[in-house]
Amino acid sequence: MGRVVVALGGNALNRAGEAGTYEETRTHVRETVAPLLSLLKAGHQLVLTHGNGPQVGALLLQQDATRREVPPLPMDVLGAMSQGWIGYLLQQELASAIRSSRLRHHVVTLLTRTEVSPSDPSFHHPTKPVGHFYPENEARLLRKQKGWTFVDDTARGGWRRVVPSPLPRHVLEAPWLKALLTARGVPPFVAILAGGGGVPVIRTASGPWVGVEAVIDKDRSASLLAHLLEAETLAIVTDVPAVQLGFHTSHPRPLGRVGPPELRRYLESGEFGEGSMRPKVEAALDFVSRGGARAIITDIRSLPEALEGKAGTVLVPAGPRAPGGAVSRAPPAGRRAHTPPHSPGNGGSSGRHR
Repeated sequence: MGRVVVALGGNALNRAGEAGTYEETRTHVRETVAPLLSLLKAGHQLVLTHGNGPQVGALLLQQDATRREVPPLPMDVLGAMSQGWIGYLLQQELASAIRSSRLRHHVVTLLTRTEVSPSDPSFHHPTKPVGHFYPENEARLLRKQKGWTFVDDTARGGWRRVVPSPLPRHVLEAPWLKALLTARGVPPFVAILAGGGGVPVIRTASGPWVGVEAVIDKDRSASLLAHLLEAETLAIVTDVPAVQLGFHTSHPRPLGRVGPPELRRYLESGEFGEGSMRPKVEAALDFVSRGGARAIITDIRSLPEALEGKAGTVLVPAGPRAPGGAVSRAPPAGRRAHTPPHSPGNGGSSGRHR
């Protein structure tokens, strides 16, 4: 058994077509907890990260509705707010399930900052849509008052604000968490951190960290986090049991155990959507390329079996898929060689569920 970083997609919290109420979110979190509990029982050391796209979107809408009465907050603060409340909900439900199962684990939520480069090209060409649609006259006014960037998306409802989506360079709290994970005498615990990719910060010329108005792709951030923590496995949880080849055809087929050269060929041939599966595949490839024992892409129900090599898409440094697309057992997770952290490769946004 080894250290596993699990990146929970937005579907672990909200589903398409729902209102996104607290009760709905809590129900989905409880559904997510059961598979996570089975990982702890199997002896895995668990680190969780999560998306926050729908939640930050809701906060932006709330701010917009009350902006004449309550001064709005910048996006980095909204990211920190979403880390707090989503982490709290995950911590409450997982800790309750752990207590009922008589396990010894504690659960902690860590407010996390992620360093990005001030010279990242996305700051000059923001592309990540956030918030709701504005009429043109209001978009022009906000652009003048706040310096926001808008794109014309009238076909879908109006003008939309776009923000930068820079590549993560470092997760600032990762070294401290790693020290706790490896320290003797520390009771077993589950850490929840880097929600929504982490609060984006840059280092100023004078030294202090400063938050910036941006959105970090949570899968890229999870890949970097798993590398910094020297995790054996990165598990990217989405809403499908496995990566699909020919997803938009009449005969899609699941991709099981696969090696980097084959998966990269599929990526370069355009198999994976820019706003959905592509960034997850890129994050998986990035983690394995830097020494990770394996990366898994699957849904939450299939995650325990995927860790046994019996479900999901399992990317390993070498080895072909089993016949018929079935997943053969993954090799035992082992200690990886340490390599200096660097930014994951380029790719698209992770879409609605960050």
